[in-house]
Amino acid sequence: MVLKSLSDEDRARARAKALQSRTRRAEVKNAFGSGRLGITELLDMTAEDEAVGRLRVADLLESVPGVGEIRAAALMERIGISPNRRLRGLGRKQRAALIQHFTDAPPPTKE
Repeated sequence: MVLKSLSDEDRARARAKALQSRTRRAEVKNAFGSGRLGITELLDMTAEDEAVGRLRVADLLESVPGVGEIRAAALMERIGISPNRRLRGLGRKQRAALIQHFTDAPPPTKE
């Protein structure tokens, strides 16, 4: 695959956009880890916020105090989430399982 050669201006714009996205993901992880942002609100943000949608589930889980790489991997395996899955790519059941895990709410019922 041949990459399109970028001008210096295009390259600078791409670097600025990447920095903005990384900063946004760091803010979201910090807010979630500290409890200022709930899992439901965070998952709702994925539809309109590209940077949040591209956040890896493992990185989000590891931002929670007391959850490291091993616990995050175990939780993801129990729920059935691939190790490299991003928030926007979560299925309906995976989202519901994460919400239930973090809110201790009863599982949703089909009506």
